[in-house]
Amino acid sequence: MTHDDATQPAEATPAPPAFEARGTGAEPRRTGPGAEPRFREGAGRGTAPRSGPAPTPAAPTPRLRALHPPPATRSNALPAAAWWLWALGLAVAASRTTNPLLLGLLVGVAGYVVAARRTDAPWARSYGAFVKLGLLVIAVRVVFSVALGSSIAGTHVLFALPEVPMPGWADGIRIGGRVFAEQVVFALYDGAKLATLLICVGAANALANPARLLKSLPGALYEAGVAVVVAMTFAPNMVADVLRLRTARRLRGRPTGGVRAVAQIGLPVLEGALERSVAVAASMDARGYGRTAQVPPAVRRTTNVLTLGGLLGVCAGSYGLLAAQGAEYGLPLLGAGLVAAAGGLWLGGRRSVRTRYRPDRWGGRAWLVAGSGVAVAGLMIRAAVYGGEALHPGVVPLTAPTLPLWPALSVLIGLLPAFVAPVPVGAKESTR
Repeated sequence: MTHDDATQPAEATPAPPAFEARGTGAEPRRTGPGAEPRFREGAGRGTAPRSGPAPTPAAPTPRLRALHPPPATRSNALPAAAWWLWALGLAVAASRTTNPLLLGLLVGVAGYVVAARRTDAPWARSYGAFVKLGLLVIAVRVVFSVALGSSIAGTHVLFALPEVPMPGWADGIRIGGRVFAEQVVFALYDGAKLATLLICVGAANALANPARLLKSLPGALYEAGVAVVVAMTFAPNMVADVLRLRTARRLRGRPTGGVRAVAQIGLPVLEGALERSVAVAASMDARGYGRTAQVPPAVRRTTNVLTLGGLLGVCAGSYGLLAAQGAEYGLPLLGAGLVAAAGGLWLGGRRSVRTRYRPDRWGGRAWLVAGSGVAVAGLMIRAAVYGGEALHPGVVPLTAPTLPLWPALSVLIGLLPAFVAPVPVGAKESTR
């Protein structure tokens, strides 16, 4: 072979032509140069192979995309005040009834929304602690009724306890004696109402970010709001520490129950929760929280009068709304108190020199969440005024509670946040 022959490019070997065998059974199919034959199952049997990519589902229309809750981000997260308004609306509804069926429905609504929209933050784990606290309240209420007696005079005696004789100056106080079924049922109803109130507050703690709630406070209440946020972060951090320490003890093979285990866990839990709360307060103080501007003395006195008077009006109006006979004067007092308090807070906010970084914006979904709680409270108050017999089942004589239709439907409005609120990362959507 000469030098010229060595420099000539070698002739390319022609590739065998692509062919596709057709026949019966599984037969080879060549699609290109050097390609291995691929076998098609059932070729020639009338079953054509599927070609092209798999069909994709049709994209949702813009209208359906607008109704579908988006993933939660920092920009579209609901304000903490919206969750608190929703939870307080459920609590007001629970205060208007002792029907255990309605109370259980309220607890179920709150629990469903929490399960669908809570995050993995430490405060989101406090809901279970509030449920256990509610069960403890019911148990304590029943025990006190059995041990100390009740004003409910029944006819069905369950058992009798040894009665302690009391002196003459303690007339009306009884320790022990006969226990009636009517008084136990009344204690159960009363304890269930208080437990439902606590569970509704626990739902707000599990869903609302305390730091975002602080951003929503007016400037006049900012210093008090810092203290409230520090106090609110104490309980969630304590629950997180309990779970962490119990897991660590379980991994080391140590017992997690009993009096001794509780005593060994209690001190580290309290210490850790206090250290975190103090660290939050120190970080806020280091960033200049609490600085105020100079205002004239007259403005300061007017602010104090309006704020104090407005808060007293709000307290009196709220008591009137919660009481059975105070609905006629509770709403006017509450309205007047809110107006006076708003004026005082607006004047007090003039001495605050702070600014807000990324203030919370109330969008349509936030208004729907808050409005659902307000709607539940308003409809339950109306049901209690115009025919509240079914809301308060009788205990003398004992009657089985019934589920009233319209109050139950009004409670179900509280499920709206589970379908309109943004879906947290890692949470399971409730609309699917």
